[in-house]
Amino acid sequence: MDFIESLRAELHDIEAAGLLKREREIASPQGGHVTVDGEEFVNLCANNYLGLADDPRLEQAAKDAIDSHGLGMASVRFICGTSDLHAALERALANYLGMEEAILYAACFDANGGLFEPLLGAGDAVVSDALNHASIIDGIRLSKARRLRYRNADMDDLEAQLRAARDGGARRVMIATDGVFSMDGHFAPLKEITELAERYEALVMVDDCHATGFIGPGGRGTPARGGVNVDVLTGTFGKALGGLIGGYTAGPGSLIEMLRQRSRPYLFSNALPPAICAAAIEALRIVEGEEGDRLRKRLFENAAAWRAGLEDLGFDLLPGEHPIIPVMTGDAATAQNMAARLFDLGIYVAGFFYPVVPEGAARIRTQMSSALTRDDLDRALVAFRAAGRETGLLA
Repeated sequence: MDFIESLRAELHDIEAAGLLKREREIASPQGGHVTVDGEEFVNLCANNYLGLADDPRLEQAAKDAIDSHGLGMASVRFICGTSDLHAALERALANYLGMEEAILYAACFDANGGLFEPLLGAGDAVVSDALNHASIIDGIRLSKARRLRYRNADMDDLEAQLRAARDGGARRVMIATDGVFSMDGHFAPLKEITELAERYEALVMVDDCHATGFIGPGGRGTPARGGVNVDVLTGTFGKALGGLIGGYTAGPGSLIEMLRQRSRPYLFSNALPPAICAAAIEALRIVEGEEGDRLRKRLFENAAAWRAGLEDLGFDLLPGEHPIIPVMTGDAATAQNMAARLFDLGIYVAGFFYPVVPEGAARIRTQMSSALTRDDLDRALVAFRAAGRETGLLA
C-alpha cells in the first residue's frame, strides 16, 4: 500500500506541473473529422497523412480477409502463425521500398526494439542521433554494443563519434536515425549521413514512420527523397498506410533472415491478424499508383496553406516542409490550455510537453492530412486565432 500511495503522490505532482496526459474517447472512424461525446471535431493531430484510415477499400480488404482467413493466427510466426497474407505483404513492402526482403512486427516500436540486439554485440557500436524515437533508444539499450550519440543532425559530431567508434576497435558500426524527427517535422540529412557511413564503413538504419507512403518520389520515404540508399529501413502501417497496427523492417536478405531467427519481439509475439495484412496490401496498392500522387499533392497543398495561415496570424512555428507543423507554446500549461480551448471551439489537437519534448519547448503539434478540406483549415484558423489570443500566445 505504501508503494501505491507513492504512485498516487507522484501522479498528483505530475498533474500539478501540468504534465498529466489525458485521453479522449473517439466514437467514429479516424479521419479529417472525428466524433467525441456526440460532437464533431476537425482533427488536426492524427498521423493519417493520406486519409486512408477510413478508406472503404481498405475496410473491404480487411473484411474479406476475415471471411477467408479468420481473426488471428493464434501463434507466433515460426510455429503455426504464418499466413500467405504475411508473405504477400512482406514481398509487397520489399518491392515498394526497393529492398531485398522485409519482416513484419506487431508495431514499429517492436521493429526498432528487436533490431539491434540480434545484429550487434559487445565488439560493435551504434551511433545514434540525439533526437531519435524512444523505440530506437530502447532497442539500442537492449544490445551489448557500445552506444555513442551525436547532436541532432550535426554531421561534424556524427563524424567525431564514428571516428571514436573506429578508434575504439568496433567490428561493426551502425548509424541509427529517424528519417523525420516527429516532434519537429525536420528531415535527417541522409545524403551527408550516407557519405560519412561510406567513409567509415558503417551501416545506416533509418526509421521512416513519418515518411513511408507520402515523402519522396512515389512516397517511398526519406532515402528516396534524398536520392540515397540505406541499409535498413523500419516503418509502420499505423500512419500513412491506413492507420493500422503493425510495423516492419526491410533490408538485405541475410539481415532479415537473422532477425527471423533471433529478434525477440518477432519470435515471441503473435503474428499480425490477416485482416491487417490485407488492408496494408491494399494501402500499398493505392499509394503506389496515380491516386497516391493525387493524395500526396493534396496533403502538401494543405500543409503549405496551413503553415502560411498560422504564420499570418503570428504564431511561433518551427520551420520546415513536412506536414508536421508544430505551434510553439513554450510551457506545458499553455500547451494544455491552448489544446483545451481549441477543443471547446471544435478543433481536436494535443499538447506536447516534457518528457516528450525538452522542457521549455512545449507545443501544439498540428498534422496535415489529405482528408482535410480548405474549409476545415479556414475553420481551424479562426479557432486558433481566438484560442491564441485567450491564452496569450497572440497579441
